[in-house]
Amino acid sequence: MTKIFCDIADINLINTFSKKKIVKGFTTNPSLMRKAGAKNYANYCKKILKITKKPISFEVFADDTKNIINQAEKIKSWGNQIYVKIPVTNSKGVFLGKVIKLLNSKNIKLNITAVYSSKQTSKILKKINKKTKLIISIFAGRMADKGKDPVPEIKKSVKLAKKYKNVQILWASTREAYNYIQAKQLGCHIITTPPSIIEKIENFGKTFQKLTIDTVKGFLKDSKKSNFKLH
Repeated sequence: MTKIFCDIADINLINTFSKKKIVKGFTTNPSLMRKAGAKNYANYCKKILKITKKPISFEVFADDTKNIINQAEKIKSWGNQIYVKIPVTNSKGVFLGKVIKLLNSKNIKLNITAVYSSKQTSKILKKINKKTKLIISIFAGRMADKGKDPVPEIKKSVKLAKKYKNVQILWASTREAYNYIQAKQLGCHIITTPPSIIEKIENFGKTFQKLTIDTVKGFLKDSKKSNFKLH
């Protein structure tokens, strides 16, 4: 069963989507935090934690080993449902294997982000134990945006992770509702999507005939609103 997480940092939307049974958790990142208007990172995260008790990922924003570790330990201390998001490499492309190994050994739940290949998945798995919970977020949508097929990399990553009961593979940077079907077919443990796509997934099951009628009605409604005429 592929769990659906909501990828958002807006407090009002988290409040709304936390009430939905279909939503099993949340993911955030510094870009979403900025978009949501967060000024003080820690205070904003703590406000979110008052709204939802579902699993949530908060990301570090340091780029060097020492500060990543310090930030990860602080973020972890805010609540038991937190997964600390650590990028697979820093901005210079250096693999953060030592950081992952240390934090994992301290029983800190991690979400390894910005992963694009099964080779990276393999490197991560070599650094962890088989007890502490860990998510590996593979950026399928961003891959597809660059003309690369994410399916083979996710398929290989899911296979690699099968030896680790504590590891979940997450389909990230979701672009369309159908990605949920793809994630399920591949055996992905989680897919994280923006709110608009969750709303589309909730409407799955319509027949082709119903889709046709709804589409035609939409065109008709807009043409009437615009008072279109051909004379």
